[in-house]
Amino acid sequence: MIVVANRVAVAKGHEAAFAARFRDRAGLVEHHPGFVRLELLRPDPIMLHGQQMGGSDYHVVLTYWERKEDFLAWTESEDFRTVHSQRPPTEMFAGPNVFEAHEIIQSAGKASDRGVPKSE
Repeated sequence: MIVVANRVAVAKGHEAAFAARFRDRAGLVEHHPGFVRLELLRPDPIMLHGQQMGGSDYHVVLTYWERKEDFLAWTESEDFRTVHSQRPPTEMFAGPNVFEAHEIIQSAGKASDRGVPKSE
């Protein structure tokens, strides 16, 4: 399985409009072979050991795919061209996007989700 991450530098004041674009999206990717899921992450700073951590201008769009070839087929599809044809205004962005693709080599969940008995 692979995960594709697109880190998007959203300009201050445009966060709600950026999120609305995803809320109101066409939903075409969900029908493509090999697609697993999409997640939109909003930065959320926290206090950690007395200092603020985790706040950035980057929202992260994650898509999970069964195979790299499935993702590549999506990028060559008419549906991909359709969903990317209506570009948002340039002022919505504070800089260029950062594209990353990763093979998932390990994944873990809660112990109770893996069939491991809970401690009493």
